[in-house]
Amino acid sequence: MKKAFTILAMTGLFLGSVQNSFAAVIQTEEAAAVEKTFHQELKQRFIEGGPFFMGIVLVCLILGLAIAIERIIYLNMSTTNTNKLVASVEDALSSGGVEAAKEVCRNTKGPVASIFYQGLDRMDEGVEQAEKAVVSYGGVQMGLLEKNISWLSLFIALAPMLGFMGTVIGMIGAFDAIAAAGDISPSIVAGGIKVALLTTVFGLVVAIILQIFYNYIVSKVDGIVNSMEDASISLVDLLVRHKK
Repeated sequence: MKKAFTILAMTGLFLGSVQNSFAAVIQTEEAAAVEKTFHQELKQRFIEGGPFFMGIVLVCLILGLAIAIERIIYLNMSTTNTNKLVASVEDALSSGGVEAAKEVCRNTKGPVASIFYQGLDRMDEGVEQAEKAVVSYGGVQMGLLEKNISWLSLFIALAPMLGFMGTVIGMIGAFDAIAAAGDISPSIVAGGIKVALLTTVFGLVVAIILQIFYNYIVSKVDGIVNSMEDASISLVDLLVRHKK
């Protein structure tokens, strides 16, 4: 009797594990079906919106993301620990003079180090000339930081405008269909309006995505520019003390 109970218990455990395995397989298949349905739905909506305007808006998204990713990589590489750089330049000026400080700047990446190098390179002409070089080259570095950001803002404005244009043209097509049918059929009106509004939705989604990247890039540029200005003031103070 005890052996029979043991066999029944083992059979129950086996059946339970089989049931759990089947449930896991069913859940996986349902998740795959949902994912497949989402991709199919997205593809269908894109085709329904019209290949011309939807394609142009998609190009805006691709180009905007390419510019945003390039700017983010460039700005992250341009970020420098300015306090550490100022301390290294000060130590180099005290121990090895201007040439040692220039060597420190050459071995450091980022716009702040480039500005420091330009100022130190004009040190033999006087502190005033070095300060002018720092200010002038700071403007050059600021332009490099803001490079291509205007194109990103253009795509942000262009995507919803193209979407609205596609909507207007779609509405015109819907009214043309009504005029050709000679009757205001709900199916004709609803179908035309739905297709027309898809371009607007897609354009707004693209603008929202690019706007998030744009705001991050602008805030990153502002932070680097503030660091450049503070570091430039510190460099001028170091040059004045060194000159004395």
